[in-house]
Amino acid sequence: MSKLTKEEILKLAFLARLKLSDDEVEKYQKELSSILDYVKHLDNVDVSGLEPTYQVSGLVNVSRKDQIIDYGVSNEELLKNVPVREGVYIKVRRMI
Repeated sequence: MSKLTKEEILKLAFLARLKLSDDEVEKYQKELSSILDYVKHLDNVDVSGLEPTYQVSGLVNVSRKDQIIDYGVSNEELLKNVPVREGVYIKVRRMI
């Protein structure tokens, strides 16, 4: 049986930003210890022939092939109407 100490319960409570009374510390000490004991039983389960389950809904990612489309317009033609530019970039005011 993996018995959690009072200090471990208090540390968990601190991390969870909980204020526990002494009765609650004792209660959670018993409850969390029993949960950990139950989880230890899962270590003994034989899963050698099973594949991991990554998702259960059956959905599949669908992605398209990247294709470069040439519209026949040069960068200079696209940037000729831009009010302010810096090299081949459009200069805009800072946005926060």
